[in-house]
Amino acid sequence: MKRFRRHGQESQRERIKQELYGFNKTVEHGFPHQPSALGFSPSLQLLAIGTRSGAIKLYGGPGVEFMGLHDENAAVTQVHFLPHQVELVTLLDDNSLHMWTLRAHHGVSELLEIGRFTLTGPPGAPPSVTRVTAVLAHSSGDLLLLGTEGGHVFVVKVPGFRELEERNISLEKVTNGVPEEYGGRRSLEHVESLQENPVNPLQVLIGYGRGLMVIWDLDSQSAVKHIPATQQLESVWWMEDGGHVLSSHSDGSYCRWKVAGDDPQSEQEKSEVPYGHFPCKAISKIIQLPTEQGPPFLFLSGGMPRASYGDRHCISVIHSKTHVALDFTSRIIDFFVIRDGPDHTGDPSALVVLVEEELVVIDLQTEGWPVIQTPYLVPLHCSAITCSHHVSAIPLKLWERVLSAGALQNTHYSKKPWPMTGGQNLAPDPPQRDLLLTGHEDGTVRFWDASGVCLYPMYKLSTAGVFLTDSDPNDNLNQGTEGEWPPFRKVGCFDPYSDDPRLGIQKIHLCKYSGYLTVAGTAGQILVLELNDEAAEQTVEATVADLLQGQEGFRWKGHTRLEVREEPVTFPPGFQPFALVQCQPPAVVTALTLHSEWKLVTFGTSHGFGLYDYQQKNNVLVRCTLNPSDQLAMEGPLSRVKSIKKSLRQSFRRIRRSRVSLRKHHVNNAAKLQQANARLEAELAEMELAPVQRKIEPRSPDDSFTGLVRTLYFADTFLSDSSHNTPSLWAGTNGGSVFAYQLRLPPVERRGEDPVTAHPAKEIQLMHRAPVVGILVLDGHGSPLPEPLEVAHDLARSPDMQGSHSLLVISEEQFKVFTLPKVSAKMKLKLTAIDGSRVRRVGVAWFGSTRTDDYGESGLTVLTNQGDLHVVSLPGVKLQVQYPCIRREDVSGIASCVFTKHGQGFYLISPSEFERFSLSARCVVEPRSLVEVSSQTPSTTLPRAPPDGASVERRNSTRDGVAVLQEIQKSLEVDQTTFLENGTSALAGGKVLSN
Repeated sequence: MKRFRRHGQESQRERIKQELYGFNKTVEHGFPHQPSALGFSPSLQLLAIGTRSGAIKLYGGPGVEFMGLHDENAAVTQVHFLPHQVELVTLLDDNSLHMWTLRAHHGVSELLEIGRFTLTGPPGAPPSVTRVTAVLAHSSGDLLLLGTEGGHVFVVKVPGFRELEERNISLEKVTNGVPEEYGGRRSLEHVESLQENPVNPLQVLIGYGRGLMVIWDLDSQSAVKHIPATQQLESVWWMEDGGHVLSSHSDGSYCRWKVAGDDPQSEQEKSEVPYGHFPCKAISKIIQLPTEQGPPFLFLSGGMPRASYGDRHCISVIHSKTHVALDFTSRIIDFFVIRDGPDHTGDPSALVVLVEEELVVIDLQTEGWPVIQTPYLVPLHCSAITCSHHVSAIPLKLWERVLSAGALQNTHYSKKPWPMTGGQNLAPDPPQRDLLLTGHEDGTVRFWDASGVCLYPMYKLSTAGVFLTDSDPNDNLNQGTEGEWPPFRKVGCFDPYSDDPRLGIQKIHLCKYSGYLTVAGTAGQILVLELNDEAAEQTVEATVADLLQGQEGFRWKGHTRLEVREEPVTFPPGFQPFALVQCQPPAVVTALTLHSEWKLVTFGTSHGFGLYDYQQKNNVLVRCTLNPSDQLAMEGPLSRVKSIKKSLRQSFRRIRRSRVSLRKHHVNNAAKLQQANARLEAELAEMELAPVQRKIEPRSPDDSFTGLVRTLYFADTFLSDSSHNTPSLWAGTNGGSVFAYQLRLPPVERRGEDPVTAHPAKEIQLMHRAPVVGILVLDGHGSPLPEPLEVAHDLARSPDMQGSHSLLVISEEQFKVFTLPKVSAKMKLKLTAIDGSRVRRVGVAWFGSTRTDDYGESGLTVLTNQGDLHVVSLPGVKLQVQYPCIRREDVSGIASCVFTKHGQGFYLISPSEFERFSLSARCVVEPRSLVEVSSQTPSTTLPRAPPDGASVERRNSTRDGVAVLQEIQKSLEVDQTTFLENGTSALAGGKVLSN
């Protein structure tokens, strides 16, 4: 009966787990790492970005996002949408082409790969014959023209990927028609560009690397005109009137050619080097677009004077008498122009530029051509991210005040709405307002709206103004010098350089109820800030916290502290600093916690911890935790080379101790084995088998950084006796020590005059000396204590002060519960002894049930050094679920993880991207978008496809080889729907190889 009852309880618990927990990686926030290709569909209003890692990402209106990943580990070199369709083609650097589609499924669109193929040449032909260098998606929507390194152009029917061999344009056909006077028919090199005649879709311009351009008629299969350029060709643009062609070249020049008329050879009308007679870099891309009432817009990428400005990344925009060289801080990948009108043929409205580190959109219809702020693809790494902090359920008043302060910072942005509007965002409105705060190397803190799919920038706080640095806060990078040539204008916000690395933000804590914020930095500086809606001029005075407490024999070898400005500083509306604590030595701040109800902030470094009263602006407590033998802690973060030898010695000591221990236990193993087996057989029916546990060697007290403070925690609980609760401060160190201090706060009416005092109350030393990464007090019901001011705002119930409280100490190796106030061990959950992993990040979360809104459970969210996520129940500290999340080799990703209060989390998958995940079955934020094909159809005359029989071959790759299956098709024209239903198979004909 006990077994049946236990089995029923286990089944019920498993059902509850399914209602509470579920792991999903939901969305990637930020800017794609190492972008390599750009595409745009005017009809769908979708932007596509390919990356070097093989990812393809699509973006439309805010919240409309899709992502795909190629199976091949190859970079995406080109992306092309099929006109007026939901398909796009990607070219990888392994020379494979892939077809993708947006297919509706359960009311939302999904990005799916539906086909792939690779061109194959005749037997014995060099790879250059089929190495694709240029792709043209024909306006008919069912043809791809592929130019190759060998100078050939292949014509392929899509979506079936069927090569039309009769339509192919071989190099021999083109060479035979080249005029004798053109260099004796010299080698034309690769196909650099393919352009379609905007007024006659049967004509295609083929641009060769050596400079020759040929206009080819797809219907008559012959060249109708030759454009005899002699400079190395970089790009071609066929102007809208169909009568002129622009070509740009490697010497920094561009030419205008007249192609209208019956003359088989075009004449050069104009040749110009925009930036002078000195040697210039290549103009890699050129576009010219007309306007209804005025001169055209001309866009040039590159072309800078090689000696003076060869290192600049510029796009020049020329319109009438206005000439601007947009100067970007990273390499230009590609650009395109968005146009007005329902058919997207009106005046240019926006210039979209993809550079290596950000996406920049320029408003071309507002005076001064300002930048349009991006609602997504924001470069999180404008300055390198050094830490992050998440705050859930922000009150509306605070939210509006932060937005208002941010709006004052964005007056230089265009007022125009985001120009890309494709798709429908079907995701439900966020149930609450969430903030993600990121600290950066340049001393800034950025506030992001993390409520939904888009990580939207709200406000930026800079702490550099408090200190004396080499930077000038009044620098305006957006203004060029009057009369400067070229007329540079800095654009974009990516700035990887920090004037002073000591400014870097290491810890952040925001109280959402009071509006107080505290941030701590690399040089031991702790700032306390308050939200103010008006600008204010004030002096910030520093209070020094000497964490060494006069200990002799220690000499700090690291960086010096930051010098504070003595004169008053004007702070704009937003968070303004009013108190500053400077740790001495100025080591990196490793722990930080704010209690806004008590007006206290506590901080820790590798030398100790302190408690600061920011109402009276004085130190309440300073405690040194430094081990006398730990000289490494005095060297600072930039002097760690010497630690390698010491770490190796400590590792060898552990190995020797482990071997000695094993030899001692081996002698008695035989006798003890029989006794253990007998006990096991007797108890097997009544007990559950415990997991096998490995022996964990205690860490040496002489290990480096044992005094480093890892966690700090405020709690109103029972320290001295079980009848009187008092405020307390808890600190956990790298050496497994826990220090508890009883705090005495004066009455509210005397809070500004009487001092706050702190008295030592408890001290715990964990047996294995494992680093303490988290401390939590549970009330009489086993629930975590509420946040400061949470009960006062009626957002949480008052903690149970009748029953006994418990202390949960989370080390890297285990979770241990102690009773309070006696501090006796109650229960524990071992982690390292079971699977060898160590706790790296921990948080407290509430998991709501998907079945009913009335039920939920508190739990610990845990990330290990193996990259696994765990949920541990409270107060029973039992492992509930485990999911693999991050590669264990991704140390920076694991270190960057931050949990939310509702079972979600963020971690950096690259310097510029956060991956968002959810452990909660109910709280999931993910894109839900629908993209539908426009009713507009292309009004072009299609080239006639030659009839070549009613049968085609379908080839699918298998593990054992290529199995050729012949299917009889009813007609030559393969219906697109039929092709989509066939999954990833591709129709193969001629020399097209399907994988």
